[in-house]
Parts: sequence; C-alpha cells; structure tokens
Amino acid sequence: MATDKVAETVIAGSYVEMETEGKPNDMKTRFSKFLWHGGSVYDAWFSCASNQVAQVLLTLPYSFSQLGMLSGICFQLFYGLLGSWTAYLISILYVEYRTRKEREKVDFRNHVIQWFEVLDGLLGKYWRNVGLAFNCTFLLFGSVIQLIACASNIYYINDNLDKRTWTYIFGACCATTVFIPSFHNYRIWSFLGLIMTTYTAWYLTIASLLHGQVEGVKHSGPTKMVLYFTGATNILYTFGGHAVTVEIMHAMWKPQKFKAIYLLATLYVLTLTLPSGAAVYWAFGDMLLNHSNAFALLPRSPSRDMAVILMLIHQASTTAHAFMDSSYIYTLQFINNELVFALQFITFGFACTPLYFVWEKAIGMHGCKSLCKRAAARLPVVIPIWFLAIIFPFFGPINSTVGSLLVSFTVYIIPALAHMFTFKSSAARENAVEQPPKYMGRWVGTFVINTFVVVWVLIVGFGFGGWASVTNFVHQIDTFGLFTKCYQCPPSTLPPPLPHVNATAALPPLRHPLNHTHTP
Repeated sequence: MATDKVAETVIAGSYVEMETEGKPNDMKTRFSKFLWHGGSVYDAWFSCASNQVAQVLLTLPYSFSQLGMLSGICFQLFYGLLGSWTAYLISILYVEYRTRKEREKVDFRNHVIQWFEVLDGLLGKYWRNVGLAFNCTFLLFGSVIQLIACASNIYYINDNLDKRTWTYIFGACCATTVFIPSFHNYRIWSFLGLIMTTYTAWYLTIASLLHGQVEGVKHSGPTKMVLYFTGATNILYTFGGHAVTVEIMHAMWKPQKFKAIYLLATLYVLTLTLPSGAAVYWAFGDMLLNHSNAFALLPRSPSRDMAVILMLIHQASTTAHAFMDSSYIYTLQFINNELVFALQFITFGFACTPLYFVWEKAIGMHGCKSLCKRAAARLPVVIPIWFLAIIFPFFGPINSTVGSLLVSFTVYIIPALAHMFTFKSSAARENAVEQPPKYMGRWVGTFVINTFVVVWVLIVGFGFGGWASVTNFVHQIDTFGLFTKCYQCPPSTLPPPLPHVNATAALPPLRHPLNHTHTP
C-alpha cells in the first residue's frame, strides 16, 4: 500500500508540475484551464465513453441483422468485458513503465508516452516494433473509417453531392485536428462528444420505435457463417477503442486511477448500444443487410419543437428551410447528423493524435513548443488517410476487416501477451507496482484470463472473423469497385430526358390566360 502511495505521488507530482510550471494564475488562465486542460478521472471517463463508439453506433444495427437479436446482445456484453479487461492490462503496464522510469529520474517534460514506448521499456525493441506497426496501422484505418462515416452520414441530409465529394470536403475539415496539442486538451470536446453519443443513440432508439416495424419485416439472422462472424468482428472492433489508452492516461494527473475507468465507460456505452441496435433491427430486420448505415432506412416525418430548438442551436442558418419542410424525423435526423459529424470530428482527432505524436517523434518535432510549427509538421499524416478513404469507402464492411486483422492484435492479443511476459518471473511479480486483485485470483487468475483472451481472439476474432470480414470486403470491391463514387446510394429518381428535345429546338409558345392584362 505504501508502494502504491509513493508511485502515485511520483507520477502525479511530476505531471502536475509539468503542466503548471511558469503559468500565471489569473482569471483568464483559470477559465482556459477549465475548458482546455483536462487531467481528472472525469476527463478520462468522458474521453473513453465518447471515443468508444462514435460511428460504430450506426453500424451496430447492421451487425444485429448479421448475428440475430440474441447473438448481437451477447457479443456486445462479452466483448465489452473483454475490452475492459485488456484496457486494464494496458493501464497496469503503463503505470509499471512510468514508475520505473521516474525512479531512474527520466523526465517526461514535453514528451507524451505511447504504447510502443511502454513495450520497448518493458520488453525490448522487438515488442516495440510489433506494437508500433499494429497500433499505427489500426489508428490510420480508424481515422479512415471516421472520414468515411462523415461522408456517409452527411449524404443523408444533402444528397446533392455524392459521398466521394463529401469525403474531399470533410477530409479538409478533419485536418484541423492538427491544432489540438494532446489528449490533455480534449476536455470540452470529450464532454460534448459524450452528449452527442447519447443523443445519437436515443435518436435511433426512439425514431425506430415510433416508426414501428416495416411491412413484412423479417428477422432471419443468422443465415450465413460469413455474415455471422463479420457481425461479431464489428462488435469486437466496437469495444476495441482503447488503442489510445496510454495517451489518455498520460494526460491524467493521477494515471494509476485509470484502472476501472474503461469498465465504467463501457457500462455506460452499453446503455446506448444495446437499445439502439435492438430497436433499429426490430423495426427494419433483414433490410439492414443492404444498408450498413442505420440512417439510410429512417424515413421522413413531421418535425417536433424540440428538434427545431436543437437545430436552431446547432445550425441556425438552415432553420427556415427545415421548418418550412415541416418534417419531424427529417429535422431530427438533420440535427442528429450534425451531432454525429461533430462527434466523428472528435473521434477522428482521438484516432489521429497518436499518429501525430509518432510522426513528430520521427522527424524530431515532438519537443517543439510552437503550436503552428507542430501543426504544419502534422499535415502529411492526414494525406494518406484522405486517400484511403476515397479508395475504400465501404462503410460497415471496413469496420469488421479492421477489427479482425488489426484490432484483434493491437488491443487484445498483444496487451495480454505483454502482461504475461512482463511479469513471468517471480521477481517481477513480487516487485510489481500494481498487484492483481484478490477477487481475480491474483497472478494465477490473471494469467488464466489472459490466456483465454489470446486463444479466443486469435481463433474467433482473427481466424474466423478475418476469413469472414475479408470475404465480405472482397465482395464489396467486386460489387462496387475501388474509388466508387457513392457507396450504397439509392438509384437516381430523376426522370429521363425527353427524346426529341435538344439544345437547338424552339421552345413552345407561351399560353396566356384569356383574362391576362398587361400593366403599364
């Protein structure tokens, strides 16, 4: 207990000193810190909860249609617990690494610790290289998915532009995340993100229940092994959002208090994902198999006062149009898309910021104090994300593919193996900063759970899930092709042009009414 207290003092004291050194304590600074500088347990919880689902919330009904209602619920509960466990392991390894380095008088001033550095410090360069490769690739495609989701969602409120064009536009918008220095500065964004996640989930739930079941609705899932494991892997991806755990912990004043935060965030997220996924699947059933974005199936209906008020707050410039359109769920859906885009903007930042750190360290800019110079140095990271989002715009199937091939290793298998190898010797276990809890069976119970995680995710997540997800992904490429302009867009409803009308044909004479009079 005394050791834990010493470790807490060392870690927390160093970080608080690093953040407050040389700064005046006037009213302006206090207000800035209130909005901008977040390092509390609550900030970490907001970050985890708002980052965990984001756009996946819109594809979970699609997963329900692949899995069936019962399997969809069970997999969410199971992978929620599995994700919370491996996030706990990552937090233990971070505290172990940082405490060892603090005892060696290593100064982390102007340096953000990352997962690959934890692996390097505890297990050596080979673990570092593997962790770096998987983590960066996952975060790269995680950012790609957010960009694809932005274009997909905004298309359903303005289909005058195709999804590819929206990808160009929002790629430029999301590039502004280069100006956010670190996870320490996400306080207000994380808070807003949690509100947006909650609103989106309950919008999907309430709108689906009010709509009711479509005529002749069928709930035939699961029907194929490929679809079943694709849906399961999408849920694996959903609760594998803790690839940024180390960066979030480093932004905390007392990182060792993170242990239960991810579990608490997961429990809250389950109150959002289970009702929304089940409600949309109940209403639309097998139709979701061809509509990976839940917004595509929600119809327009008259507007509500509350929706108009929210619209006034979030997008005042278009209030008149939506009000005159007098469409209940349309307006609600418009606001929801605005909120989801803002949420995905935040989640894009969460996924991309660790990549910014890696790039800064690679080019020697990580210690630079100039925000503008660091922002300029970060811009090249956004370009491949932009490009990949245009090549693979398969919203839904790409989630499962990334989940099986990357998430399975990045946040499940590697953390479990790293924990076992770090504490394989009796001396390491005896001197560990954090001892496993008694109710988990101490070290024996921890190693048993870790072994189960590795075997399950390797066989079910990577094996069966990889086979199913890649098969489905290749099918999307064969069906729609790479660089597809508008993935899963409905066919155009414009009438065909008249066969005998051309640019040089004379227009028919105007027919004036008999009572028409000219005014002088």
